[in-house]
Amino acid sequence: MADSAVHSSAVSTELPSGPGFPDPGRSGPARRSRSRRPLHRSISRAGIVLVAPAALYVLIFQLAPVVYGLVLSFTQYSPLQRGAPTFIGLDNYATLLRDPDFLNALWVTARYTLQVLPVTVAIALVLALLANRPFPGVGLFRSALYIPHIVSLTAVSMIWLWMYSQNGLFNDMLELVNLGPQRWLNDAETALNGVSVMRIWKALGSNMVLLLAGLQTIPRDLYEAASIDGANRWHQFRYVTLPGLRPMLVYVVAMDIIYLSQSFAEIFVLTSGGPLNSTTTVNYLIYTEAFDYSSMGSASAMAFVLFAFIAGLTLVALRAGRER
Repeated sequence: MADSAVHSSAVSTELPSGPGFPDPGRSGPARRSRSRRPLHRSISRAGIVLVAPAALYVLIFQLAPVVYGLVLSFTQYSPLQRGAPTFIGLDNYATLLRDPDFLNALWVTARYTLQVLPVTVAIALVLALLANRPFPGVGLFRSALYIPHIVSLTAVSMIWLWMYSQNGLFNDMLELVNLGPQRWLNDAETALNGVSVMRIWKALGSNMVLLLAGLQTIPRDLYEAASIDGANRWHQFRYVTLPGLRPMLVYVVAMDIIYLSQSFAEIFVLTSGGPLNSTTTVNYLIYTEAFDYSSMGSASAMAFVLFAFIAGLTLVALRAGRER
């Protein structure tokens, strides 16, 4: 027994060591973690190098102009005059609150957004429900609905400008039923509605595709379980489709608020803010203030008030979506 104990201790103390043998004093996981550190560091450096161009682009061409615009909003500055911007504090913002043109533009922007948003989302939801069903030509149906989205907004506005003209398509159709020509974009009562109809048609494709993607993420098992429980199509839509589609609906509403509140191209092409400022949105007023009157300080203040307006509407939409 003693000889075996001595022999085992001698074997344990005389284990081979060297560069080709593991070190009994070090554990395997510790060695692996240390060997991985240089690899992680090289991957981190490579990631920083790859991300750096995009980060510099965002910093130079997006964040820097925003910061500069915020600084200009507290100054009085015209590029046509020599000299640096003059700091005037909150005077630009105080003036906007008393400016009837700006308040009218803010009201037009809110009205335009709120009358286009629910209609386009509702119609896009109906189209998405139709496109989600298998039928012959469903691919062509989806593509035809999405085509208006990929066409330039300026080009679409030019086409609709002809359609709204005195000898355009809409008046020709009215003359067939003896209703006479209408002054679609030349009447202060109907101009904004005419622009809204065009924007609804333009936004249907993108909203339909997003809602269709949301519909296809809802498990079919839920509809089968609801059908077994005796739910009809309305109950399935109300208690299965709408709850499952809620995240995508909230996203669509938020994106539409952001895009519609910044409308400019269709206003510029179709009405140029008229007649009688009935279609002058805040974004169009910013354009005229900056490039027609060269008042960069006031235009920058309008831009940040518009930002606050958009952020407020978006937060209301997001909170309403969460509560429901």
